[in-house]
Amino acid sequence: MRNKISIELAGRVKNLPPYLFAAIDIMKQEALSKGIDVIDLSIGDPDTPTPRNIVESMRKAVKNPAHHQYPSYSGMLSFRQAVAGWYKKRFNVTLDAGTEVLSLIGSKEGIGHIPLAFVNPGDVVLVPSPGYPVYPVATLFAGGASHVMPLLEKNGYLPDLKTIPAGVLKKAKLMFVNYPNNPTSACAGMAFYKDVVSFAAKNNIIVCHDAAYSEVYYDDKKPLSFLQIPGAKDVGIEFHSLSKTYNMTGWRIGFAVGNKDVIAGLGKIKTNLDSGIFQAVQEAGIEAINTDDAVLKKIRDMYQGRRDALCDGLKKLGLSLDKPKASFYLWVKCPKGHSSMDFTVHLLNNAGVLSTPGNGFGAPGEGYIRFALTVPVKRIKEAVERIGKIL
Repeated sequence: MRNKISIELAGRVKNLPPYLFAAIDIMKQEALSKGIDVIDLSIGDPDTPTPRNIVESMRKAVKNPAHHQYPSYSGMLSFRQAVAGWYKKRFNVTLDAGTEVLSLIGSKEGIGHIPLAFVNPGDVVLVPSPGYPVYPVATLFAGGASHVMPLLEKNGYLPDLKTIPAGVLKKAKLMFVNYPNNPTSACAGMAFYKDVVSFAAKNNIIVCHDAAYSEVYYDDKKPLSFLQIPGAKDVGIEFHSLSKTYNMTGWRIGFAVGNKDVIAGLGKIKTNLDSGIFQAVQEAGIEAINTDDAVLKKIRDMYQGRRDALCDGLKKLGLSLDKPKASFYLWVKCPKGHSSMDFTVHLLNNAGVLSTPGNGFGAPGEGYIRFALTVPVKRIKEAVERIGKIL
């Protein structure tokens, strides 16, 4: 008779909330097993292919034996130079490719690792809510405590920095901000970023700006970079991803830029935990960054058509929402009498339309659901028609 050991998860894993999108996938699979034709508007995963020029670049690069060995931990210099060139062209921000740019295995990886470099047990991280679930989870893994900064409609979904208690600020090491915002689609202006820079400098807090959606914008209104603000590079960094801009979610490539000491700290964590990005993917990343804007405009125009179809359709049904200026999400108020999860389940079971419950992004998201613009206009119009029949 063999003796079995007792397997017990670490406390940091036991305390994890269920990962939102894994739970959504289970709901989807259950609906599909019942024969429901599901229109999936839940997860922000682009449904159209990566542009052909990027795929072709990868095809050529993967044949090069030089790329078959370990890559540089910080990323190929040529990739980092391409990033620096893009920042200069897009935002007029000057970056040192050697010290102020770091390649990432997608921005999620960098966001997940940054607290490990700077947060000790008992330290506080300022976390927007509703927000990307990785912010509080990464804080938990580092032994830190999250202080929620509620994003409320009355404040334009911007955190009210004046309401953060002095006792919290004394312990705060990092602050996450994210604009264009997921899940609310809100954008931030110059005045807000100036306040963030001043606030961070006064309280000695590292700013981590998640800018993954900066290139999915509408009506030619380009979102700002946090680093465009004087003094921003003194207090923080910006995370970026090729995933949403170039339909490259599966490729896993992104970058962090900004304060060289923060970049070095994050790089030290990565050196010990991963071995960099496959260089052929970095070659494709260079091609992506240098892609003609006409290609990206077609992608943006596609999302704008979807945005208009869903936004206008839902408003005609009496649902309350703002037409987003950027990102490919719609943040929609639930009808009276419905909680976020209740309305999500109602739409799935009775209309075959899958959304994401707002409270899954944090308690302040209760009373909302999020739709992603990741199906064609024809299916969006069908979704609106189905929802109209059950409201």
